[in-house]
Amino acid sequence: MRVSVLGLGYVGCVSAACLASQGHEVIGVDVNQAKVDLVNEGKAPVVEERIGELTAEVVRTGALRATVDVGEAVLGSEVSLVCVGTPSEPNGSLCTTYLERVAEQIGAALAEKDGRHTVVFRSTMLPGTCMNLLVPILEKYAGTAGVDFGVAVNPEFLREGTSVRDFFDPPKTVIGELDPASGETVAALYDGLPGEVFRVPVPTAEAIKYADNAFHGLKIGFANELGAVCQALGVDSHQVMDVFLADRKLNISPAYLRPGFAFGGSCLPKDLRSLVHAAQRADIAVPILANVLTSNTAHLQRAVELVERTGKRRVGLFGLSFKPGTDDLRESPLVELAERLFGKGYDLKIYDANVSLSRLMGANREYIENRLPHLAQLLADSVDEVLEHAEVCLVGTRDPAVLSALPHGEAPVLVDLIRLPDAEARRTESGYVGLAW
Repeated sequence: MRVSVLGLGYVGCVSAACLASQGHEVIGVDVNQAKVDLVNEGKAPVVEERIGELTAEVVRTGALRATVDVGEAVLGSEVSLVCVGTPSEPNGSLCTTYLERVAEQIGAALAEKDGRHTVVFRSTMLPGTCMNLLVPILEKYAGTAGVDFGVAVNPEFLREGTSVRDFFDPPKTVIGELDPASGETVAALYDGLPGEVFRVPVPTAEAIKYADNAFHGLKIGFANELGAVCQALGVDSHQVMDVFLADRKLNISPAYLRPGFAFGGSCLPKDLRSLVHAAQRADIAVPILANVLTSNTAHLQRAVELVERTGKRRVGLFGLSFKPGTDDLRESPLVELAERLFGKGYDLKIYDANVSLSRLMGANREYIENRLPHLAQLLADSVDEVLEHAEVCLVGTRDPAVLSALPHGEAPVLVDLIRLPDAEARRTESGYVGLAW
């Protein structure tokens, strides 16, 4: 394919050279004449493992050249990869100046071009940037996106220092496609490379890059904080992490990584509190660990606010124990949710097939008597009793008896705390509100 790569920084330079080595005819573009001259001399404008030799080879064979002229590059290619920077503004917001400028230039070039051209954004940008900001700029010049020209978002997963290796052995390839033809064009660029290919809506592709980077930062911060606490307690943190990382069932796995409701139970909250307290006693700052429970409480409060926004007062709650299939109510987020709603004066009915006040005993009973002493008058005997009572129902359980009885339509309003199995179908219903979207 004939490809133009706009922006010859780390991402653009590596993408251009690697694509050229794959047999594509590549034109690199940059506003910096010095970078353009370096590429045309067979030299990489960035310092990176293997990129120097690769650039020299593809320039020597004529597979890669560079220019400062966006119009020339667009007219001489069938697909354009936009790899310009998106730095932070002083207030932390995303700077889209370079994206907007290059979209204007591409659009102006497309106005003079016959045949379909696909514009592919590799730059990291927040969900909505492509469709709400960049596509309208392109359409101002070039007609209708998805009809007259293609648009896709193709985030990169290239780590500085190993970016050439990462290009040829990617963890995944993500293609956010405006239309199937645009997605096919991008997929053809990477034909033959390993790794799973995900073809998703454009905003999903934009968000995936942020999910990855936020989690990577979180992992580093978590490891460093845990290491500091372990050191203060006289424990070998690397030995701890070796065992931690060996657990591929719960730790390094998909476990616990599905958006849903708050966590609770007899372990997670108390153990987090103990660990943070130990850090504080040792004068170790652990802002990530210290704010996990704060984050959890904020998520629980979002559920309360969803109920408040309905303006309705008769509320049903399905589920009470902290985990399905148990009657353990200790530090259950659903108990906390019930307590907050009851305290705000909502007329509340609760159904949980595993919770019977007469069967509660020990610490479990003591906890509920302290937190929700009115539980006896709130518990319903059946799913139907709750549905008949409620104007708005919160669903916090996957009990088949509950799921099969949930109605469709406007009443009662369903507040989905768990992402119901049919959530995608319900999403368009006026009586459905999802916490986990």
